[in-house]
Amino acid sequence: MRSTAHASKETVRENRNLSPVKSEEADTSAVVETLKKTLGDVYILQLKTQNCHWNVEGPLFFSLHKLFEEQYKELAEFVDRTAEVLRALKVRAPGSFKEFKELSSLQEVPVEKLNSTQIIEMLSQDHTNVAIALRPRLEAAEEAEETSAVVLYEDLISFHEKAAWMIRSHRS
Repeated sequence: MRSTAHASKETVRENRNLSPVKSEEADTSAVVETLKKTLGDVYILQLKTQNCHWNVEGPLFFSLHKLFEEQYKELAEFVDRTAEVLRALKVRAPGSFKEFKELSSLQEVPVEKLNSTQIIEMLSQDHTNVAIALRPRLEAAEEAEETSAVVLYEDLISFHEKAAWMIRSHRS
């Protein structure tokens, strides 16, 4: 027979992606707004990465093409996870390109005007900027005790830091 402490730790581990039950008075508005901005940032970065995957040229084509494919697929999963956390908080997840552009701090850049060196710089900087922007959002989620948002932000920060490093490693 398991001890109660062991069973509760295991339950917490199994349910770490679910929002904790909160009182109706709990204020999650700040977390909701940061999650919407995060959704916009991640969606726009996914689109930029996919565009770079399709259009990168030059001697690094093959390795960048493969890397960008892996990254935009991972970003797509984070888009879905972020929207699901918003829905678990009982709010509508933004879902139009117009909304994502308004929410995101990232700018579109026509890839056809960039060479592979410029693409490397742009995407590595975007990942770095998003990772930096996520830190105060993580803190807000921790303060609000929104476990699902905390886990999401921790995973996103790790992903963006690694993605920036992987892209930067292609510098000549």
